[in-house]
Amino acid sequence: MDKFSERLNHIIPGGAHTYSRGDDQFPSNAPEILARGEGAYVWSPDGKKYLDYGMGLRSVNIGYGNKEVADAVYKEILDGNNLTRASLTELKAAELLSTIIPSAEMVKFAKHGSTVTTAAVKLARAFTGRKYIAVPIEQPFFSFDDWFIGSTVLQKGVLLDASQFTVRFHYRDLDSLNQLYESYPGQIAAVIMEAATTMNPCLSSCDIELENCNACPSNGENFLKKAQDLAHKNGSLFILDEMITGFRWDFQGAQKFYGITPDLSTFGKAMANGFAVAALTGKREIMSLGNIKEEGHERVFLTSTTHGAEMGSLGAFIKTMEILQRDHVVKHFWDYGTKLKTGMNQIAKELSIGSNFYVEGYPCSLNYVTKDNQGQISLDFRTLFAQELIHNGVMMPYIALCQSHGVEELGITLNAVRKSLIIYKKALEEGVRKYLNGPSIKPVFRKFN
Repeated sequence: MDKFSERLNHIIPGGAHTYSRGDDQFPSNAPEILARGEGAYVWSPDGKKYLDYGMGLRSVNIGYGNKEVADAVYKEILDGNNLTRASLTELKAAELLSTIIPSAEMVKFAKHGSTVTTAAVKLARAFTGRKYIAVPIEQPFFSFDDWFIGSTVLQKGVLLDASQFTVRFHYRDLDSLNQLYESYPGQIAAVIMEAATTMNPCLSSCDIELENCNACPSNGENFLKKAQDLAHKNGSLFILDEMITGFRWDFQGAQKFYGITPDLSTFGKAMANGFAVAALTGKREIMSLGNIKEEGHERVFLTSTTHGAEMGSLGAFIKTMEILQRDHVVKHFWDYGTKLKTGMNQIAKELSIGSNFYVEGYPCSLNYVTKDNQGQISLDFRTLFAQELIHNGVMMPYIALCQSHGVEELGITLNAVRKSLIIYKKALEEGVRKYLNGPSIKPVFRKFN
């Protein structure tokens, strides 16, 4: 191991403060530590420059080091950053989010997604008086808290009594959700899910590149609406987790994109161009359980965070929203993503490996699929592709887009993809281990190291 990796893993459990940034998530030639970022690029301490598609775990949607956002943060820092009572910035940010998100009648800010998803679960249980929470099997992460993480294979150190009330169904399979209601009649407090990942919620075939699902004649038949109807029919709340979809699918969230009004929704990541902001929003009758003004009502201790409404980060949120709207940034994601998807798939087809490597999903949030010569999903080949991209100056652990990805960046990317897929094709013919220079990346959610 290089000195940076040794130092990181010596002092930080996992070598980073998010497991997705750990050594086991990148090929061996990836920079072990980064010094800075600007626009769509990052630099290692030795001065090597990489075009980045990780974008701070999808949190950076304008670009690294954006001066407008930085200046807004700096102003809030000089105004005190964290005051003894609620700040004017806190009020403005909450009111702004409420005007943007259709279902956000009340808002509670925090610093990360796990806090607000757990708060949403707590509210659902308090509102319904029930214990069970239903989550999709296909969606891997909602919280590091016991209620969720204990329902995965990562159970060491977890109070399993808390996680036994989390039950699973299959996304886009209404029968599997209905089976849960039959198995736990009158006991499910809420269904929580992401609106979409690379799989869209349409139960019938449709064009995944459609940019306005809300206008689709078949929209009323999508899985989100069917799941919400089923939840409400059984007395449960419907919670939409927009950590990834928020401010990427649509400026007003995936809920606007699909034309659905959840009871509660959670946001994070791309809210503030990399600054730490997350939010729980929802209907007033539910959110107000966290109030302190109704005398005689039993209290719900919702969230209480010293830094949840830090003015600097909320200043970043306010400025980010201004830029997203002013510059039509979400439209840029769709336009750029369409060109990137088309270009990458075309290269794979030209090399006759289109069934082994392809890009899928919405243009605003793409995913590349790597398969071996048997047609099986392969982490070896995913690692090889990422390795070769890094060799050609592009870091693409996954595909997260930002406003700073432009014409020049598209050209750089497709050039690197072509060179990388030429090696990929050779590895299909001659064996991946001949070309892979180190261990394969590993799943984050695994029981053993």
